[in-house]
Amino acid sequence: MTPNSTYRLQIQPDFPFPAAGEAVPYLASLGVSHLHLSPVLEAVPGSTHGYDVTDHSRVREELGGEEGLRALARTARAHGLGLVVDLVPNHMAAAPRHNRALWEVLREGPASPYARWFDIDWTAGGGKVLLPVLGGRIGDELARMRVEDGALHYGEQRFPLRPGTEGLALPELLDAQWYRLGWWRLARTELNYRRFFTISDLIGVRVEDPEVFAATHAKILELVRDGVVEGLRIDHPDGLADPEGYLRELAEATGGACWTVVEKILTGDERLPASWPVAGTTGYDALYRVDGLFVDPAGAAEMADLYRRYANPAGDRGGHWEPTARRAAYKVVTHALAAEVAFLTRTAGRICAADPALRDHAPWALRAAVRELLIRVPVYRPYGTGAEDVLSAEAAREARETFTVPEEADAVDVVRDLALGRLGDGPDHRAFRTRFAQTSSALRAKSVEDTAFYRYTPLVSANEVGGEPGRPAVGPDDFHAYCARLARDWPATGTVLSTHDTKRSADVRARIAVLSECPQRWAKLLDDVAGRTAVPAPDGQLAWVGWQTAFGLGPAGPERLGQALLKSVREAGLHTGWTEPDPAYEQAVADFTAAGPAGPPQYTVDLLARELDPCVRANVLGAALVHLTMPGVPDVYQGSEREYRALVDPDNRDPFREGPPDEKTALTRAALGLRRRLPEVFGAAGTYEPLVASGPAAGHCVAFCRSGRVVTAVTRLSLRLAEGGGWAGTTLRLPPGRWYDALDTSSGTGFGGAVELEELFAERPVALLTRDQQAEPGSAG
Repeated sequence: MTPNSTYRLQIQPDFPFPAAGEAVPYLASLGVSHLHLSPVLEAVPGSTHGYDVTDHSRVREELGGEEGLRALARTARAHGLGLVVDLVPNHMAAAPRHNRALWEVLREGPASPYARWFDIDWTAGGGKVLLPVLGGRIGDELARMRVEDGALHYGEQRFPLRPGTEGLALPELLDAQWYRLGWWRLARTELNYRRFFTISDLIGVRVEDPEVFAATHAKILELVRDGVVEGLRIDHPDGLADPEGYLRELAEATGGACWTVVEKILTGDERLPASWPVAGTTGYDALYRVDGLFVDPAGAAEMADLYRRYANPAGDRGGHWEPTARRAAYKVVTHALAAEVAFLTRTAGRICAADPALRDHAPWALRAAVRELLIRVPVYRPYGTGAEDVLSAEAAREARETFTVPEEADAVDVVRDLALGRLGDGPDHRAFRTRFAQTSSALRAKSVEDTAFYRYTPLVSANEVGGEPGRPAVGPDDFHAYCARLARDWPATGTVLSTHDTKRSADVRARIAVLSECPQRWAKLLDDVAGRTAVPAPDGQLAWVGWQTAFGLGPAGPERLGQALLKSVREAGLHTGWTEPDPAYEQAVADFTAAGPAGPPQYTVDLLARELDPCVRANVLGAALVHLTMPGVPDVYQGSEREYRALVDPDNRDPFREGPPDEKTALTRAALGLRRRLPEVFGAAGTYEPLVASGPAAGHCVAFCRSGRVVTAVTRLSLRLAEGGGWAGTTLRLPPGRWYDALDTSSGTGFGGAVELEELFAERPVALLTRDQQAEPGSAG
């Protein structure tokens, strides 16, 4: 069954299945058709997110176990709701004491039947798996190790012992294992198993192996067959060896009857491969288009100029998006992903050594070619179809130009041909091609989302997953073209505004986006608060981000705001970092936060926020209504049916709490109620028709009609609208019929023909119109 809308719940020990069951009546009253649950399979004890799976065969006991999940499904079904769950096929927790499959591999080595589960390069590291778990060099940590109950203990961690080694002295015992315990810092360069991005605590799983797929999907498929689960959100498909092959196997296993969307991040105008047997993406591409409607392009450009002058992002920081992203990619590919590049270099070296036509390519040249081509992949990863466009000849030419010796630059052509599958199809060839694509997605995520987004910050609301900080504004024509394409090609795709991974919730982004309409007011604010802050910021970049975050979030204490700003500077990696923190700089960040954005100058920020409240209201309600009525299946993140201001995790992963309703709640109920009552209007057979206003303020209205039955109309760039004289003389011609605003059920006032927008938006900056079914088409106007 295809949902008409979903509601995302973060299931965790503090909000288990029984708690979700208690929330079902309220969630059903909102009008959603399905609950969307975070991962439900067994995970590391205490995990608040569940993406660190430890056992695919069991529903997580801390959440209530399988019976708890089935009971939740029964409760939901009694209220007309189904369940969609988050499925994590790419990785598991690399914690041997919790992960039985990994425990057996570490105990028995490559002969273990579980060895096929994981991408372990046994040729590296002397035939041992590097486990980067030690707090220091092994010589300094030996005293913390002991053998007890047939296992090796190190702090709270436990590791298996190779049979027959239990009685050895500790140094000999360590040398005799199939694994090597190492300092955590060695993961960067010496790790020899595939991981999730740069997180060594999450080990990649080879679901491309039929036996591994069967073992890791048996329980979830049982829940689908039993009707407990009706939909699946596939986490990080770009990490898989063959995303399309995996999705085809999954579709066959579910009988094609399970609504499935993929967390595929599309870049720019990139399209989801049409051959994938899914309903679409999880919706970050929609998030970018909806957000972009409420960004003023001219003001965003002015903000960027102000940013360059104020923050003075010199050197590595840069002042423009593309150079900043490129520099971030260089840093990540040479530092954080050094182990992945090393694997590709080793594999390419073996291929070249075995082929007389390819011999004598120096390892350093192959390594440089791998790096230079990876950073030039403009999307998350290349796929078979269209890969030559992604790994283009132009990219190869640019990569060759970085070599000082032209003859060595031939390595670029070798690496490109290997990545494109042109030089053979042996085991090493396939391994290189697959790992190049997997590493590409990791590089894009870490260099763009987790580095460049924190280095280039003119309008931080634009720095969201799937976003384009270099071009944050989306015009109505582009938005309509995108929606028309969704309605035609992916009518059941997911759409989102807030998720567990968004760096700022939709409402925070909506507030910040208003600044694009008043750059000079923002500049004046910065001048005003500078004179009222007792402790200056350690650099202009931090001040810019700190004050903009405070404006978007609203009044907040030093702890909450400080967490977000500390994460920001560590991710940027310019003055401090996660693995090499600078205590003095971080203390300066904390002192500035307490004295400035989280201190007395908050009053000055709040004054501007109050002045702009009507514009914020227009953005918040406009984005919500567009999201809930555009093509696709909207996902409402827990709590976001009302005002919801959240920053990055852990802020946005708090347990669900029902809160007091507000104007946004009423809008959400009205829109979701229409989706539930009129599935044919919003479903796969429904249509999407742009409606264009006429008059001097036409560009400030975005409107569309769904299947001739429902009209959405919202105000965009409302501050610019007010400065330009308002709606006077601007009209919107409605489709034939008499139309009534579902958000204003008390007045009974109907509209028809060319309606004055001044009248339509008299009470609120948005309108949700439905056609009177008793009226004949064409009877009004």
